[in-house]
Amino acid sequence: MVDVDGSEAGSMFGSLKSVVISLVEEMKSQDFEDEGCQLATAALLTRVATVDSEMTEARRKKLRALLKLHFGLDDLAVTQLVSDATEAARSAVDLYHFTRQLNKVLDSEGRQRVVKMMWQLVYADGHVNEFESNIIWRTADLLGVSSRQRIELRQLVATDKADLVCREMSASD
Repeated sequence: MVDVDGSEAGSMFGSLKSVVISLVEEMKSQDFEDEGCQLATAALLTRVATVDSEMTEARRKKLRALLKLHFGLDDLAVTQLVSDATEAARSAVDLYHFTRQLNKVLDSEGRQRVVKMMWQLVYADGHVNEFESNIIWRTADLLGVSSRQRIELRQLVATDKADLVCREMSASD
């Protein structure tokens, strides 16, 4: 029964609200910690890095750095993840298997982060070709990342890369 001032209903609503908030926070913290999510992300990164050739040394280093940074993994765990991801990427028929897993676990921001990581990886050696752009476009589409967001992420990464090159050139002078 609810008091005239609604205090019982208010406390009930407050309790329900706190339960919902804690569930949402728990889901967010699980995003990239999920092993399936890590493997799917690493497989997509591997696929984009090797879409037209073998992975360059610059991309191999960038892949390891991205996985280490975003997943908080140590060197041994990164080595195992890259090995598993390479095998998964080789045996996958398409991108859908990986993007479906990510769509189950990640929110919009998390999916955009994956696309950004893809751009960071392909820009690691200084150039992006049409095959790489196309696979990122298809992946972004499957992840529900809009064309506008995908282009903004590309521009952001390209600008960051250009700024880094300028700083490195200034430092060597």
